[in-house]
Amino acid sequence: MSEETVSPKGKEYLAGWTAWRIKRYWFYALVTLFALAAPWITIDGNHLFLLSFDKLKLHLMFIQFDMQELYLMPFLLIILFVGVFGITVLGGRVFCGWICPQTIFRVVYRDLIETKLLGLRKRIKNKQQEPDYSKFENKLKRLVAILIWTGLSFIAAADLMWYFVPPEDFFAYLQNPMEHTVLMGSIIGIVLFLVYDVIFLQENFCVYVCPYSRIQSVLYDDDTVMAIYNPNRGGDIYNDQKEKLFTKQKDLLAVNTNAECTTCESCVTVCPTHIDIRRGLQLECINCLECVDACTEVMGKLGKPSLVEWSSEKETLYMKGKTHYFRPKILGYIAILVIVSIILGMMGSKKEYMLLNINKENRLYAVHQNDEGKIQVDNAYTFLLQNTLNEDHEYYFDIVAPAGMEGKIKIAQPEKPFKVKPGVVKKKVVVLYTDEILVNDDRKDTVIPITINAYAVDAKDKVAVTRQSTFTFPRADMLK
Repeated sequence: MSEETVSPKGKEYLAGWTAWRIKRYWFYALVTLFALAAPWITIDGNHLFLLSFDKLKLHLMFIQFDMQELYLMPFLLIILFVGVFGITVLGGRVFCGWICPQTIFRVVYRDLIETKLLGLRKRIKNKQQEPDYSKFENKLKRLVAILIWTGLSFIAAADLMWYFVPPEDFFAYLQNPMEHTVLMGSIIGIVLFLVYDVIFLQENFCVYVCPYSRIQSVLYDDDTVMAIYNPNRGGDIYNDQKEKLFTKQKDLLAVNTNAECTTCESCVTVCPTHIDIRRGLQLECINCLECVDACTEVMGKLGKPSLVEWSSEKETLYMKGKTHYFRPKILGYIAILVIVSIILGMMGSKKEYMLLNINKENRLYAVHQNDEGKIQVDNAYTFLLQNTLNEDHEYYFDIVAPAGMEGKIKIAQPEKPFKVKPGVVKKKVVVLYTDEILVNDDRKDTVIPITINAYAVDAKDKVAVTRQSTFTFPRADMLK
């Protein structure tokens, strides 16, 4: 339909309309910028998110955790999966159409490189017709497209690796590639996969490989918002067996005089996964809303609303009222996300800036006479201490004995604070002693609970942990 044939009502209808495709492009740009920028944002050397297998560290919200503190990861995975499931119940496969890297990469390659830059495809609105690669010119253009995408794939692969190897280390490792073969192999593997996936596998990944489309049918309900064709206005193009009935408008009007579908099939040719939205809910639909744009433009020129809407079956098909967005199921997902996020925040706030394991040695105690002629009881321990910060610190500890025994259990060794470098597990033999009679029991040894307060001498307010242990005091005959 040419501009001259657009009715005045149609021009008025389309005047304030912005295609979902344009909104998606802007959203893709924001997602891409965030993904590229996030690994570079640090506070006190800590990243927004970094799972470093090299240094055995997890950075989360600019807080550094050691690998022993990976009990936080299940909560992150719960938030991820519950969030995606909740989004699916609310908005269908909107994740696939608006956030999924596969979709973004395909749009970059197909719409930007093939169509806008090289002109291999004549129109963005026709995604069904593949370019004619038999022509030499198109072969050359395709080679250029592959080379451009290969270069972008290296950037995408590097960006992914930055969430596992921080950029400051990544570029240092690149200078000695033979010493970091795992990193190099990972990058090359990711690039090869992206080239094959985006250029050759294309949307077949969404249709046949991605398991998400199989999950969606379980999660959908009558209020789930999706791209949906309105047969009540447009007419039934397919029967109940999903067999196509009409290809021309005149045949459709002969059966249903009120049918508004023009059978132009703009919604079909624009679909990246090659489906006909008029056939009903299909696993291949990724909720990109390209079909909504196509029908809005065609029907809008006639001064009518689109026959393909971003709506729910309840509102569009069954006409049982407005879509309920905040229904009990959605509120349940929100509640789970809030609860898990609170638990994650509480556990993350208890972050310890040093790790300390205390193991008592097999020998319960040693009894001997000290230089002052007193009977002394020694208990030996092995401290495994790790400095999880980025700078050197000196560590020491205090002993807190039960009431009535305060100050009677003392430190024999080490006699002074000791230095621990970042990321290094320091093994320290610690000996506690007493030269006083703590318990007078002729029958058995006595196990006395003690508290060990360990801390960084130069950052005691920030770096301090408390551990519970025991001090064994021998029975009375062992002191003679």
